[in-house]
Amino acid sequence: MSLTTIGFDADDTLWQNEAFFRLTQDRFTALLADHAEADHLQERLLAAERRNLGHYGFGVKGFTLSMIETAIEVTEGRVPATVIAEILAAGRDMLAHPIELLPHAEAAVRAMAGAHRVMLITKGDLLDQERKLAQSGLGDLFDAVEIVSDKTPETYARIFARHGAAPDQAMMIGNSLKSDVLPVLAVGGWGVHVPHGLTWALEHADPPEGHPRFRTLDHLGALPDLVESLG
Repeated sequence: MSLTTIGFDADDTLWQNEAFFRLTQDRFTALLADHAEADHLQERLLAAERRNLGHYGFGVKGFTLSMIETAIEVTEGRVPATVIAEILAAGRDMLAHPIELLPHAEAAVRAMAGAHRVMLITKGDLLDQERKLAQSGLGDLFDAVEIVSDKTPETYARIFARHGAAPDQAMMIGNSLKSDVLPVLAVGGWGVHVPHGLTWALEHADPPEGHPRFRTLDHLGALPDLVESLG
């Protein structure tokens, strides 16, 4: 086996993301504290996000619309316009938040770029992901950037084929078992899980224990040794 292609996830793999969603969710909870308990409100928001994924996709814009929908629901249509304005402002703040690279992110991408085709494969809003990539300073290190609506086995199969990589020559590195690991394993690639302290509830999945092409790393700094060990 010879690895030719290395794919990196972006959010919560190369830079912080979920932390900002949690902060905004706390802000949302405070805005509606007079109308619903925090736990109940978070359950309603998560249900709205799950329900709306097929309409709005992943990212800040869909999250903002789901917050507005939840606010309307829990207030039975009586949510003040000032609260809607605050929710919209919170969404804009998220879209303008500076990028914070995670430890070892730049070094790991640079190390892989020397001998492999390196790709960024991320899902979410196109404009926001392009903004974050530009601010990260990592853009020039990638041979290709794929911003997709979702990460399924079919998505990865198409991407690998388009870039001339057989699945068993491709590896995907990311923090989400559901999106970055399991779909790649399903098409015959290598899946490397780099856990992040915060994971969105809709990204939870059980690890494929014992799978021969599955690996877990404590941090991206261990990636070069792993790739070298695989030959």
